[in-house]
Amino acid sequence: MKHRVIQNTSPVKPSHKSLSDVHQSIDTTRGRSRGFKKILAFLGPAYLVSVGYMDPGNWATDLQGGAQFGYKLIWILLLSNLIALLLQNMCARLGVVRQQDLAQANRETYPKAVNFCLYILAELAIAACDLAEVLGMAIGINLLTGLPILWGVLITVMDTFLLFYLQRLGMRRMEQFIIGLIAITGFSFLAVLLMAKPDMSDVVTGFIPTSLNQAELYIAIGIIGATVMPHNLYLHSALVQTRKIKRTEKGIKQALKFNAMDSTIALNLAFLVNAAILIMAASVFFTTGNTTVANLEDAHRMLEPLLGSKLAPTLFAIALIAAGQSSTITGTLAGQIVMEGYLNLHLNPLLRRLITRLIAIIPAVSVILIYGDAELDKLLIFSQVILSLQLAFAIIPLIHFVSDRYQMGKFAIKLRTQILGWLISLLLIYLNLQMVYGEISDLFQRNGDLFWKIIAIAGCVGYIALLLATFWYPLRDRKNKRLAITRQPPTY
Repeated sequence: MKHRVIQNTSPVKPSHKSLSDVHQSIDTTRGRSRGFKKILAFLGPAYLVSVGYMDPGNWATDLQGGAQFGYKLIWILLLSNLIALLLQNMCARLGVVRQQDLAQANRETYPKAVNFCLYILAELAIAACDLAEVLGMAIGINLLTGLPILWGVLITVMDTFLLFYLQRLGMRRMEQFIIGLIAITGFSFLAVLLMAKPDMSDVVTGFIPTSLNQAELYIAIGIIGATVMPHNLYLHSALVQTRKIKRTEKGIKQALKFNAMDSTIALNLAFLVNAAILIMAASVFFTTGNTTVANLEDAHRMLEPLLGSKLAPTLFAIALIAAGQSSTITGTLAGQIVMEGYLNLHLNPLLRRLITRLIAIIPAVSVILIYGDAELDKLLIFSQVILSLQLAFAIIPLIHFVSDRYQMGKFAIKLRTQILGWLISLLLIYLNLQMVYGEISDLFQRNGDLFWKIIAIAGCVGYIALLLATFWYPLRDRKNKRLAITRQPPTY
């Protein structure tokens, strides 16, 4: 039985392949491998994505949640993981079926002005993410060796060359390196968690949804924002294209199935790491009355006296370095995808990496020189706020694209999945607008300067206008395509 070959039906073909240096570099069509061997050929992309769900920004929110509120916010972590699973599966579907990453699809759909705004926001999100990773690695090096954080920040420039070397070795080697770092992070926290001996009945209770007060809601929003990051959506839609598949209906169905398995395994492992951090904080700090743990350094310093082991803080620092290093590699790949997809601009990967890292290092070094190390955690939290504000501008186009039957054919997502996706996007937009409203209200109370009030109001108007444009243009594009089809002359 012959299977129909399915091509990208987009009327505007992308002018280049996503991550062209590794595009379809792993051939899953060779031989007649079945079962587990076939699955192994597809495993990998979601692991590179999952490291973003356990970067130093996640650590900060997980530690605060566990230390201040015990096990109460574990269900928020689970909710964040379920949201991430849905969105990452949409990204994989977009890349496999349309053979485009999210940035390329945006460039095809939106006018230049909107695309430019989306590009700038995506670059800001990547820089904010890289900032969190720079700070996390620098703090980890400081905790492990005593080296000043400023020197640690400057040392992180060197991992630019590590990424360049890994890319030259090929996609599989890079995936293996990242999985190794994930294993170091996971095993380190597993060991610390076993030392903490949490009360399992309290842990189970934490999975039951409960109402949240204002302080708990603030941390919950931080957990969601730190978990579902916009650059990961660009990244996954490109990484799935590193696999060469048969462009038949059966081949695409198989690729979607195995990519869904890859995402489920990888993101659930990331959830377990995040849950371990929160449970450890709840067990070690909340239950002993040490609820004022303010930052990563406090947590590291208090682990030894509370657990009675010198190994625990050492493992904590090693895991922090591994998490920061793995996340920074994938952030660079996302930057390459965004620049090439939106601008059709190709840069040497090493140069692209240096640009991204310098954008992250400059604010970190500036804050250290002006305010000292004490303000770094505020900068870390601020980076997560920036990420949270970018989410809607990646999620809204993504849902539109994978719902479009003109582009996706029978692989378009079902109506119930569309409804669930829009409900998630509305929830995230509501939480972000609520946070922005609160920040502006505080600004108006603290500062009566008319100039800053005008800037804040203009920023909100621009934010909402761009949200509406992001939502409306794909609808108009879809309507125009339907009209074009219905107006075609009949054939006899």
